Amino acid sequence: MPRNINHLAGFELRPFWSEFSDPNVEKTFLHHHLANSQHQLRIALIFCSLFYLAFIQTDIAALGYTHDALVLFMARMFVAITAMTGIYLIYLRPLSISMPMWAATVAEIVGMATFMLVACYRPHEMPWHAMAMGIMLIVVYLFIPNRFLYALGVAVASTAIFIFIAIKLGGLLHSDIVRMTMLFVLTNLFGAVAARRYHRLWREEFTAQCMLKKQTVRDHLTGCYNRRYLYDDILGKEISRAQRHKLWMTIILCDLDHFKSINDTYGHQTGDIVLCAFSSLLQQNTREHVDYVIRYGGEEFLLLLPDTDLTGGTLLAERLRTSLTDNKSIQSTVPDKNLTSSFGVISVNFANEEKTITQQDLIAAADELLYNAKDSGRNLVKSREF
Repeated sequence: MPRNINHLAGFELRPFWSEFSDPNVEKTFLHHHLANSQHQLRIALIFCSLFYLAFIQTDIAALGYTHDALVLFMARMFVAITAMTGIYLIYLRPLSISMPMWAATVAEIVGMATFMLVACYRPHEMPWHAMAMGIMLIVVYLFIPNRFLYALGVAVASTAIFIFIAIKLGGLLHSDIVRMTMLFVLTNLFGAVAARRYHRLWREEFTAQCMLKKQTVRDHLTGCYNRRYLYDDILGKEISRAQRHKLWMTIILCDLDHFKSINDTYGHQTGDIVLCAFSSLLQQNTREHVDYVIRYGGEEFLLLLPDTDLTGGTLLAERLRTSLTDNKSIQSTVPDKNLTSSFGVISVNFANEEKTITQQDLIAAADELLYNAKDSGRNLVKSREF
């Protein structure tokens, strides 16, 4: 999920296909549901395999122990083999999003093709085949997890082929053909509507979860991560990663100088505008999906920079400091004041660190440097290696 989600952009659904308009959001959704989709697909493929194999007895009952019955037996076995192969490939590639879709689609195509073969070898049972076909369409739409587009394509193509076979081989009356066709149209229509509704509900639920998570981990005003999320998740995770891979890590603690006077002079609404503008400046100058910008409290912000040494962290802090003073748009918000900021930069090279470094140690060191910058006159950057 993108770092800076402040609204529902990207979570819009395509009107017909019921997928997210943003490919990245759709990919995130599919990853979120991957384990559940794989589980449902395994159950569906096993059930379909058993269903096809169990109905071998109907071939024997209708055709006897003949060559035709043997052909249908081999076809039904191929359905089971295809399904088991799909399950095995999903097992081999558990993180693949596309593999379950391909396994589902191929299994559906092979299953439908085999059913058409059964209809061709046993045309005198066409009304019973039509009933079974209706059930299989519902299975394709609702019980085999797949993209709506793929399921719709398989179902519609299979329906057209079955109707063609029924007309050519079924020996049905014209009125029977019309009734069967209308029933298939209704089955496809109801199946497609139900499948589309399920796809929309799953994605709407995912959207609600994302928005709820955003509210719990991000500051409502600036869209930055909040302090609680820093301590509960981000900082410990990044320290462990840096220790494991022997990497540099930098923390920058910064705040706006004399911010209280801005609230006192211009009001809190203007102060909020300044905070949002400053946070946007911080986020625009950091690496998306790599660095973290946290509203630490009030006008204080913390930047967590993985795999960044002291030189890189100091250069970034200087760039942020000068960007604020040179930004005419932000400065015009409070025309009678010169907005400035102070920075404390602490860096750790975990390749050389043997002692345990806690979250509190790093924050305290950055905080000390920030207040050194303020005591030295503000609008400064103070930095050192831990």
